[in-house]
Amino acid sequence: MVAGIKKFFAESRQELRHVNWPTRREALRLTMIVIGMAVALAAFLGAFDYLFSAIMKSFIIL
Repeated sequence: MVAGIKKFFAESRQELRHVNWPTRREALRLTMIVIGMAVALAAFLGAFDYLFSAIMKSFIIL
């Protein structure tokens, strides 16, 4: 059991050495893209929510 756990962690560490990690600049750029897309999607959904709420209020008042 213990040998299996040790083998798992040794193999995991070996695989992590093969990973092509992004540079700091790449990671920052990709993070900014994700944040920008999240803000754009939030604005888009917020606009539709406001529009649909206004439409529903106009139907309820009538």
